[in-house]
Amino acid sequence: MSRRTLDTNQVVESAAALADAEGLAAVTLTRVAERLGVRQPALYRHVESYDALIRALGLRGREILANRLSDTAVGLAGHDAVRAMGRAWRKMVQDHPGLYAATDRYPCAGDSELEEAVERVVQVLSQALSAYGLDDDDRVHAARSMRSAFHGFAHLESGDGHPHPVDLDDSFDRLVDLLCAGIHQMVQADA
Repeated sequence: MSRRTLDTNQVVESAAALADAEGLAAVTLTRVAERLGVRQPALYRHVESYDALIRALGLRGREILANRLSDTAVGLAGHDAVRAMGRAWRKMVQDHPGLYAATDRYPCAGDSELEEAVERVVQVLSQALSAYGLDDDDRVHAARSMRSAFHGFAHLESGDGHPHPVDLDDSFDRLVDLLCAGIHQMVQADA
């Protein structure tokens, strides 16, 4: 019987696929090892612990999110950029529900790598707001508000937290309209 060669990326990818297919709660070191065709102790060469694996999933989720937001915002400005990034955020959560859930499972405060990953998401959002003419502080405030709104909506949506029968796409469009109106109001206040 030949030995299987693993690397950290394979372990994280396997865990991410399991999380997306069955939910983050299904991710255990035993299940990941089974998917990879190895015994659980073999994973410890690549991840220190279950918590380290969840942290790695959170990093991966934020990386995918930031890349999708960045790719989506290219060539767009103002309200069009806000709308496109909101749709990209929701799509990422729909495509990777387990991986996205991991972004909330490991605390960021005090972990420089996780803090940088969160900051990259905020920077991408902030850069897309440059067409509004906001000063630097207001752009950061607006980007943080967008992050909070998009995250909250997508989080609730992924967990069936919107049980009312009103169309979710319409609700999301109205959320984006509120964000755009608020950003526009910030611009007017600065004028």
